[in-house]
Parts: sequence; structure tokens; C-alpha cells
Amino acid sequence: MKRDAALQAYFAEAASWDADRVAASERSVRTAWRVAVGACVLAVAAIFALVLLMPLKRVDPFVIRVDNATGIVDVVPVFAGQAAMPEVVTRYFLDHYLTVCERFNFSTAESDYEECSSFHAPARHQEWMTLWDRSNPESPLNRHKDGSSVRVQVSSITFFKRGSGTEDLAQVRYVKALRTGNGSEQHSYWIATVQYVYGAPSKDPRMRRWNPLGFKIVELRTEAEATQPGPASPPTATAATAGSKP
Repeated sequence: MKRDAALQAYFAEAASWDADRVAASERSVRTAWRVAVGACVLAVAAIFALVLLMPLKRVDPFVIRVDNATGIVDVVPVFAGQAAMPEVVTRYFLDHYLTVCERFNFSTAESDYEECSSFHAPARHQEWMTLWDRSNPESPLNRHKDGSSVRVQVSSITFFKRGSGTEDLAQVRYVKALRTGNGSEQHSYWIATVQYVYGAPSKDPRMRRWNPLGFKIVELRTEAEATQPGPASPPTATAATAGSKP
């Protein structure tokens, strides 16, 4: 009997010891899971904070261009290898329109007149016809009777967004080179403020060849920025670095 009692006490102690080991193991597992979950939460929070802080540490370089002739300072657009297609196309149309429609040469005047007409909204087209009317003393046909010609080079194009969020305005800086009949050349500096819109392309095949995407000039205002005789001086560019963005 004493032996049986001793065995029972031994087995009871062994069972208690085993239960303590199981309980300790379970506590250890729970602690490990708590630590792992806490570490994961901290890691996610750190990554989220890093993502939020990265824009604050970004430094964007830009180029400031100073025109030697006029002293005008502007920021040169930087092409990073990607651009929204509408902006690329609009920049091309604005450059092409000002280059063709502000120049003058008797040999291409008629073709230029028709090509420019393909880019005009109704109000702008009426202004265009009035400008080129031979009865208008300011018509290019009258101002260049002496055989002079004008060529145009666009310097920069800047887009603006209205308060409503609409993006249909641009400012174009360009240089006009007036070559007189005796071969001398004078340069003048101009700013054009342009309102544009995209509409349905013309049904006329010839017009659609010049303007296949329906780009229209709604309003155009030009003003002389500065005038200086002599050859145009190339603008100089200075690299600068923007501060950290907020």
C-alpha cells in the first residue's frame, strides 16, 4: 500500500511538472507572438512614415535661363523622359502655330495664311481675315511690300491653370527677325498669350492634313517685349537647385 501511495505521489508530481512545462511553453509562444506582432506594427509604421517623409527630402534641380539681349529670366522646362501626351502635343502645336503664323515671306504667304486658318476658332478666324485684308494698312501684305520678310523662333512656352482648374492658357515668348530688302536684319522680342481648345477635326482633307487633332486657337494677344537691332544673342542658362519641397 505504501508502495502504491508512493507511486501515485510520484505520478502526480510528474504530471504537475509536465503541466508546468506545457504552461511555460504556451506562455513563451504567446509572448513570442506578441513580440512579433509588435515588431510588424512598428515596421509598417516606420515604412509609412518613411513614405510620407520622402517627398519632404526631395531636391529638384532646375535651369534658369537669362536672355542676353532682353535680360528676361525664365525657368527652362526639364523633360525627364516622360510627359503627358496632351502637353507634348499642345506644346508642338503652339510652337508650330506661332512659327508659321507670325512669320512672313511672299513666296509662302498664301500657303501660310491657309494653314493658319485651319487652327482658328470662329472669333480668331474673323480677326485673322481682318488682319490680312488688303484694305487694312497693317496687313502683312502692305507692310512688307518692300520685299522684307520675317522669320520667327519660339524661345519658351509656359502653361497656366485657371482657378477653376481648366488648363487652356499658355504664354509663348518668341523672337521675330525682320530682314529688309537691303539684307540687314533686326530682332524684336514678343510675348503671346494664347487661349486654346481641342475640338472636332475639320472635314476638309487639306485642313485635316495640317491640323488632324482639332487644335484651335480661341484667342491670341501679342505684345512687344523688347526691341533691339542687331543679331539675336543666344540665351544663357544657369543651373540652380530648388530647396526641399514642403
